[in-house]
Amino acid sequence: MKLFKTAATLAVAAALTATTALTATAETTSLRIQTHFSPETLSGKMAKKFVDDVQTMSNGEIQIEMFYSSSVVKSVETFDAAATGILDCDMTGGAYQTGKNPAFQFAGDLMGGYQNPYQQMAWLLHGDGRAALNGLYNGYDMEFIGWWIPGPESLASTKPIRSVGDFKDWKFRSPPGLATKVFANLGASPIVMDFNEIFTALETGIIDGADAANLTNNVGLGLYDIAEHTNFPGFHSMPADHLACRKDVWDAMPAHHKKIMEVGMDSLALHNATKNEVQNAQTAKDLRAKGVNLYEWTPEDLQVYRDAVQKGWTEFATTPEAKALLESHIAFLKDMGAMK
Repeated sequence: MKLFKTAATLAVAAALTATTALTATAETTSLRIQTHFSPETLSGKMAKKFVDDVQTMSNGEIQIEMFYSSSVVKSVETFDAAATGILDCDMTGGAYQTGKNPAFQFAGDLMGGYQNPYQQMAWLLHGDGRAALNGLYNGYDMEFIGWWIPGPESLASTKPIRSVGDFKDWKFRSPPGLATKVFANLGASPIVMDFNEIFTALETGIIDGADAANLTNNVGLGLYDIAEHTNFPGFHSMPADHLACRKDVWDAMPAHHKKIMEVGMDSLALHNATKNEVQNAQTAKDLRAKGVNLYEWTPEDLQVYRDAVQKGWTEFATTPEAKALLESHIAFLKDMGAMK
């Protein structure tokens, strides 16, 4: 009996020692991240899910403070705020940074090149996309971690947008980058403004419509309380929101924390795309019931748009980095049979 008690005591002591050693050597990572989405939108809720998943998978070793609705700096300034230490990570989108290098357009939105999120994620995961993107991001002291893609967006408008012809003199909020060139070539009048200024601009008549988000997130932004016209299914844009962190912060993280962040983003991408697909179908029903006009464009009008986009690609890819990323996307699309 004494031997049994001694053995049990030693076992408990060994377990306590092991636990103490684990606690003492556990590495922690604290991250301050900004997203342009409000917590009320579907994307805002999905961002919170990402935070919860990462903190749980890391057993609390990774702690994230998420700033919603671009509450620290403007959406377009998030990347620089992370790169300079005001934040640690940027959870907006690469296309905001086209002023630095047009290559960021092809790190965010090919504006109709991919037909669904799964094709675009396939390039990232199976077309060596992460390495290709970090060839760009690392040059700005940032590390690309992952994408989450809600799916094709729908426009919101106070005027009908039934076809290409309705774009003539249509004043709308546009994100910076390729969108301004493509829509201007189709007769529209793009006005670049911050994501969180859209509702007021639409309400006051500064703009006729907005290129903001997909159907469900547009509802979350309150746009269809003012705009009674939209298009569905969407086709004009499918931006990939990214997570990018300052390079020194990323490099200092232990390997298992990096893997948790990457896996967390891949999980977010899957849940986000599938949730939005389900939710957008229901949102379309709800909007029709409320009297909002949903327009499905004809194949002929869609082709006019796609021709303008492909022309815009080559016009926009003016740097070596932009040309390299565009060539990578086109080669992958052709290999998949999604582009001739």
